[in-house]
Amino acid sequence: MTSPRAVTGRRFGEEGGLLTYGSYLRLDELLAQQMPQAHPPAHDERLFITVHQVYELWFRQMLYELETARDAMTDGQTWRARHLLRRVHAIERLLIAQVDIIETMTPQDFLEFRELLAPASGFQSVQYRELEFLSGLKDEAYLARFRSISGGQRGRLARRLAQPSLWDAYLGLLSARGLPAGADKQILESLRVIAGDRAAYDDLWQLAEDLLTHDELAGLWRARHVQMVERQIGTKSGTGGSTGAPYLHKRVPLRYFPLLWELRDHL
Repeated sequence: MTSPRAVTGRRFGEEGGLLTYGSYLRLDELLAQQMPQAHPPAHDERLFITVHQVYELWFRQMLYELETARDAMTDGQTWRARHLLRRVHAIERLLIAQVDIIETMTPQDFLEFRELLAPASGFQSVQYRELEFLSGLKDEAYLARFRSISGGQRGRLARRLAQPSLWDAYLGLLSARGLPAGADKQILESLRVIAGDRAAYDDLWQLAEDLLTHDELAGLWRARHVQMVERQIGTKSGTGGSTGAPYLHKRVPLRYFPLLWELRDHL
């Protein structure tokens, strides 16, 4: 029988201290990033910081997956785009569930350190805006509204505005298959053709459904988020100067792919 060493040239566990779990994950640096500011200490501030840092880590992963899914569509690899979109769906469901953790913090607990947050606000999350831009919900006004971000962050947003979105990549697939993808009326007709001929276009139909699930889950997160905000602070203004819950309510109905929703009216 061939030994593991003959096959791989190494035996796991023999490398000693060359690489450890902690060094690979940079745990010392990671765990040093939760730095509460309240004096006297507020017990729930560490929870608040941890939850939002985790959000940003998942936002980064989602950007990575959605970028790759977009590029896969551009290359005609619909199977790969669908695989990555389903991974994003799983992350989005986790983000929605994570709100439950924040809600273990009572309004009284939050008020112990909320004033220290000003003028910081979740509104300033550059990665979240990148996700919106990449998904197709582009708004150049944010470049002017984000006054406190770095030049590098502003550059990232500008690049997202200029780059093709997921929707642009999907329309490219339609064109590559000989389906009109110009004006909205043309696109809707092409979507009707796809929906009506699953034998010929099932890959495009399934991919459209995965895009719609991404859109739906993003909307569910916005709705869940605004409920959490109302439960914590009611209709008070946000620490970043927004109107708080009223502003968030206006964003709940936003959709990345409105034509995929409108298609339902024409089936």
